[in-house]
Amino acid sequence: MLSAESAAVVRATLPAVAGALDEITTRFYGTMFRDRPELLDGMFNRGNQASGAQRRALAGSIAAFATALLDAPDERPDTLLARIAHKHAAVGVTDDQYTIVHKYLFGAIAEVLGDAVTPEVAAAWDEVYWLMAGALIAREARLYQDAGVRPGRIWRRWTVVERRPEAPEVVSFVLRPADGGPAPRARAGQYVSVRVRMADGVHQVRQYSLSSDPGEDLRRITVKRVAGTAGAPDGEVSAVLHDEIHEGDELTLSAPFGDVVLDDPADAAVPVVLVSAGIGCTPMTGMLAHLAATGSARPVLVLHADRSPGHHALRTETRRLLGRLPDARAVFWYERPGADEPDARTGLMDLRGVELPEDATVFLCGPLPFMRDVRGRLLRAGVPARRIRYEVFGPDLWLPAAAA
Repeated sequence: MLSAESAAVVRATLPAVAGALDEITTRFYGTMFRDRPELLDGMFNRGNQASGAQRRALAGSIAAFATALLDAPDERPDTLLARIAHKHAAVGVTDDQYTIVHKYLFGAIAEVLGDAVTPEVAAAWDEVYWLMAGALIAREARLYQDAGVRPGRIWRRWTVVERRPEAPEVVSFVLRPADGGPAPRARAGQYVSVRVRMADGVHQVRQYSLSSDPGEDLRRITVKRVAGTAGAPDGEVSAVLHDEIHEGDELTLSAPFGDVVLDDPADAAVPVVLVSAGIGCTPMTGMLAHLAATGSARPVLVLHADRSPGHHALRTETRRLLGRLPDARAVFWYERPGADEPDARTGLMDLRGVELPEDATVFLCGPLPFMRDVRGRLLRAGVPARRIRYEVFGPDLWLPAAAA
């Protein structure tokens, strides 16, 4: 709970702090990486740093948490905290790193806001930070315990047993634990981090959804080559996976994490709607595979949009899995339709004329503009916000608004 004294100060200063957060986080990362360059080795993605995505995600999470404390002082923003905790656990964040972040973040705040940071202001925002950090540390400790790993010791070597092209610039890797032990427990919809050493010796990390049934002994990730846009560099990890990794090679993977997962068995009768675009189909295929493997009788509706049938990764597998479920159907949209999918609709996804199952849980994944548009359409169609779950690849730039 935020103290009454601190709440008053935070409420008064939130507009100024929020307005300066972009500059604050820019200075924060620049100074921290200058002094602690080891944090760039396997902890922070350089592409996200170069594009500003990580900086904007941090700024948004701080502002969202402070706002939530003011709006509901006795509660915690569970959706926000769960999402961040899973992302942190997936790269091995440990308790001591919160102290490092505190030092450089508050140094940046003092530099940017100058004399406006009185002792009272510093103490109030210090309370906000440690309330957030404490909640995350507790959640991450539980995640590590549930995953059967020590804090920060999340990595394991896996052998590539199959490499399979899925679509232009999309490749699947089927993996088995290199130590011969069992695969760790995972839930449909979760992701793993892949950690690779770059040519300059620095390790880089990227998360990929499990695109097969997580109950199997083998695991699969499906990777799209990331091309840089708007001045951002090409994806370093995806380039290494596409260009250098073949059958028989080994990869370093984290334990599985992620909070956007299929419901508990108690909800076995609740309809499921899986909505995706492009490579956002990967967690949906994993969920669909799990439903088929467990003999689920849940009503399932798959909605997917892509450039063409040939660009639709895992399309044939999706059709096969749908055929194994007793109450499942799909609607596909393609900008360039083809004879392979004669019943597909032309253009971008449009939910008009699509009958949505009543009281369904909706899972959503794809580019942010796509998800914003579809979420709005779902809300206007009467789907409650609490029933719309979404996964973002990379830093979450959408959570505060989507959680509203």
